[in-house]
Amino acid sequence: MNRSELVEKNHPELSVRKQCALLGVMRSVYYYKPMKQSEEERALARALDKIYMIDPCMGSRRLVTKLNEGYRIGSNRKQVQRVRREMGIETIWCKPKRTSVPDNGHRKYPYLLRERKISEADEVWCTDITYIPMPKGHAYLCAVMDWHTRYVLGWAVSNTMDAALTSKALAVAVKKGRRRPEIFNTDQGSQFTSPEWTGKLESLGIKVSMDGKGRWMDNVFIERLWRSLKYEDVYLREYSNLWDLERGLGKWFDRYNTWRPHEALGNRTPEKAYCEDRKEQKEAQAA
Repeated sequence: MNRSELVEKNHPELSVRKQCALLGVMRSVYYYKPMKQSEEERALARALDKIYMIDPCMGSRRLVTKLNEGYRIGSNRKQVQRVRREMGIETIWCKPKRTSVPDNGHRKYPYLLRERKISEADEVWCTDITYIPMPKGHAYLCAVMDWHTRYVLGWAVSNTMDAALTSKALAVAVKKGRRRPEIFNTDQGSQFTSPEWTGKLESLGIKVSMDGKGRWMDNVFIERLWRSLKYEDVYLREYSNLWDLERGLGKWFDRYNTWRPHEALGNRTPEKAYCEDRKEQKEAQAA
């Protein structure tokens, strides 16, 4: 549940201001009422998402030209910039793709993977959030991946981009993983720099690592996952609601983990690579 939903407007003792302060929720979040997207803006968002998967370096001026010519969607630069902000994506030459916006009040952790050779399962996990376009709206997807084997350990979808989304994906991954990772890598989005997220990782004995600014390659494997997912499933099926989306994503992630071999993994599937790697680790420890 979103913490803002716990605020009672007519509480007999506590004002809305006091309740928001106690819950750690900004009053602007409590009072915010999302506006429904028009069909025109939904079409624009879908087109922008597809273009971003092809060329994430394209700025707003070129996007307007591409939309008017290639997609026959009339738009202006201000509209493109506003919709992209709402989607949480930015041009990569400026900074990496951000589905979550950095919070300057939160602590930023160093990037711990530079020059590090990651050689076994559960050594490093990584996560990210991506925008999922739908015919009558949109959703957000968060996934947790084992860095070494590309195995997707957990994922969650929601129509809001909040701490509940990332917490759910993390809980599924912790339950499914054979052991907790040594390091957990994320971008510097506010969902991942919040004390709620970092505190949870540190309480589990996990070191927190964060991508450097302008370094989308620091989380390259999960960025590749988003591209495959969208072109192989999301764009083709255009799910109409969250229930259908969850069911479809479940099938796709199962196929990705258990059926598709990866050349980088010795032509093994992510699940096979993950299970065999963990078995080898146990045998080495026993010896």
